[in-house]
Amino acid sequence: MRSPANDIIDLYRRHAVAWATARGDVLHERGWMEAFAGLMAPGASVLDIGCGSGVPVARFLVARGHDVTGIDSSPEMIALFRQNLPGMGSAVADMRMLDLGHRFGGVLAWDSFFHLTAEDQRGMFAVFGAHAAPGAPLMFTSGPGAGEALGVLEGDVLYHASLSGEDYRALLDGAGFDVVRHVPEDPACGGRTVWLAQAR
Repeated sequence: MRSPANDIIDLYRRHAVAWATARGDVLHERGWMEAFAGLMAPGASVLDIGCGSGVPVARFLVARGHDVTGIDSSPEMIALFRQNLPGMGSAVADMRMLDLGHRFGGVLAWDSFFHLTAEDQRGMFAVFGAHAAPGAPLMFTSGPGAGEALGVLEGDVLYHASLSGEDYRALLDGAGFDVVRHVPEDPACGGRTVWLAQAR
């Protein structure tokens, strides 16, 4: 039986505009984004993995003087990103196979990394490490504990998965990151479970 994890890319291709409209432009994540930006040097480059339309997250970072490179597996999302943030770098790419040959001052995988299977999430820590400059913050969202969860987007099943907190800590350490802050189901951020780490 086909897993809904295999449909994520097609789902975001079909519903890019609907997702962007529903997401809106209110930065509910402001506190976390300020903490992330606070760990970077002024003007540092940021790699936004699973950038979506670029609004409001990447737009906030650009407004603070950061050059943001947006990566998304949906060409439709990248088209919106380019429309919203002209002049910023962007590319259509599968995060699991990302190899840009360049390190960034910050790496972000906000509300995107958790659409991967547990196995694929484990593989992403080598990708994070390969793209983070020394001292660069890494921030991503996960589930509150190990397991899978199914949501809905425009009537289609939306897959999510998570490892355990212990697994994430071990993977971060193995990839050369120290955990700065971790809040499970943060009530100040819409119930998101957030990880903020920094490259050694």
